[in-house]
Amino acid sequence: MESTIYTEINRQNLIGSLWMVAAMGAFAIEDAFVKVATKTLPIGEVLILFGLGGMLIYMGMLYVKREPLFIPDVLSRSMLIRVGFEITGRIFYVLAIVLIPLSTATVILQATPLVVVAGAAMIFGEKVGWHRWLAIIMGLLGVIIIVQPGTDGFSELSLLAIIGMIGFAGRDLASRAAPVTIGTSLLGFYGFLSVAVSGLLYSVWADAPFVVPQSEASLALVGCIVVGALAYSCLMKAMKTGEVSAVTPFRYVRLLFGIAMGILLFGEVLTPAILLGSILIVMSGLFIIWRGKRRTLAIHESN
Repeated sequence: MESTIYTEINRQNLIGSLWMVAAMGAFAIEDAFVKVATKTLPIGEVLILFGLGGMLIYMGMLYVKREPLFIPDVLSRSMLIRVGFEITGRIFYVLAIVLIPLSTATVILQATPLVVVAGAAMIFGEKVGWHRWLAIIMGLLGVIIIVQPGTDGFSELSLLAIIGMIGFAGRDLASRAAPVTIGTSLLGFYGFLSVAVSGLLYSVWADAPFVVPQSEASLALVGCIVVGALAYSCLMKAMKTGEVSAVTPFRYVRLLFGIAMGILLFGEVLTPAILLGSILIVMSGLFIIWRGKRRTLAIHESN
């Protein structure tokens, strides 16, 4: 009986891991589409259209499920904080995608889980031992190596990716505190609403006139909307299918997809600094996941 249960858990973890790989690949493709679209369209316009497209998709999902578009918990403090961080993350990460190499922006984004763990310890009082704190420091050191402050290779524009990463980490932390009454489809709807709002705010600030999308930009917009919604759905499927500790490490394959996209589509070069920084970030993240799983098992065994 126990072997049957163990086999089923392994099967679910395998399926969940495949969903996670699909999600990360789709997110990387979404980033590439956004980079292509912003070549001829203002950044704010791309964000607005992307957000509206995603909202329509999730409105359809909510309609099929016969779930409401609004419940009072949407206006809870944690949700409002989540929206604020989502807007910050979206604006600055899209700016990073546009203004610096896609591979660099993608690698820096992989430090998000490290910041989430540190934030969970400081905000929610989660216990983080010195091993994981050391891993967090090493991962953030990887970000510093990539950015190269104080050297000729330093670019202030790389700070855009760091601010975007912090915004997404704040969004993830706020999501932990979000009311359980808000399902994934409703969360997705308001997530894309945040994208549209971020585009509107940026458009007002940049004062850039909207333009009619041409064929290439139109295809890129449709692509990022469809692939973006697909990526989010695959991510939710992954988290619901397998154990979190089993599927979460596969988030880091986004780094491979992002680097591949940057090299193959945009002619970017993988520098030694990016390679070393990537290794530190990924190894730190995987160690934190492994350490957390080991601690959980120890707690269960003691009980």
